[in-house]
Amino acid sequence: MIKLKNVSKLYPARAEAGGGVIRALDDISLSVDPGEWLAVMGPSGSGKSTLVNLIGCLDRPASGEIWLDGQEVASITTTDLNRVRSEKIGFVFQQFHLIPYLTALENVMLAQYFHSMTDEQEALEALDRVGLKERAHHLPSQLSGGEQQRVCIARALINDPKIVLADEPTGNLDAQNEEIVLRLLRELHQQGRTIIMVTHDPVVARLADRRIELHHGKVAAQEVFAMADEEQFDEVLEELWALDEQGEIAEIEHMEVHG
Repeated sequence: MIKLKNVSKLYPARAEAGGGVIRALDDISLSVDPGEWLAVMGPSGSGKSTLVNLIGCLDRPASGEIWLDGQEVASITTTDLNRVRSEKIGFVFQQFHLIPYLTALENVMLAQYFHSMTDEQEALEALDRVGLKERAHHLPSQLSGGEQQRVCIARALINDPKIVLADEPTGNLDAQNEEIVLRLLRELHQQGRTIIMVTHDPVVARLADRRIELHHGKVAAQEVFAMADEEQFDEVLEELWALDEQGEIAEIEHMEVHG
């Protein structure tokens, strides 16, 4: 479904840093199978977010090819590229990017607007799926960080995308909301969606089918996880709960997710 061939992305370096260019991605080749969950790790500045932006058609590479569903991205017109993003790709970012003066429901419906026609009932069902139907008419400022992230997931799923790109989706969350978001991502994976998730947390990365690690814009390491999904997920949650009990992660009130 997703294939990168010798992809590089360059940015101009700041003058005070001596000028020249920065290779955010350097000749990367990568394939992601349909329905695969790929975790992307690496230090800050290694190219993780750049990789997600390129796969999500939010940016174009300096060189190389990116293929989605058998079509080379460079051959797609800007108009059609917008359609590809709205129909095939859902985005979940660490920074929630919610419109502050729109309610949770309206933020979800906004994604529908750019895809086809808005449907309030569908948007409500999407919020119900992430356990937030009762918060549908609240503004982002009236929601916790975990609730805002779940609104983002509802917004990402409203158009039924094949691919979900998640850039540090649990980076700003406490233990309980992290668990909820991970359960939601796991459900999406079980439904056959392709997930590409950037994370700094090796425990969270183990939920994926495969992990790659970027260094200086190159794939420096790769690991395939063979553990069965249920066993792997339960083991990861046990580790998160252990950290919680040790006081390393803040506790919050338990919230039930409706499937």
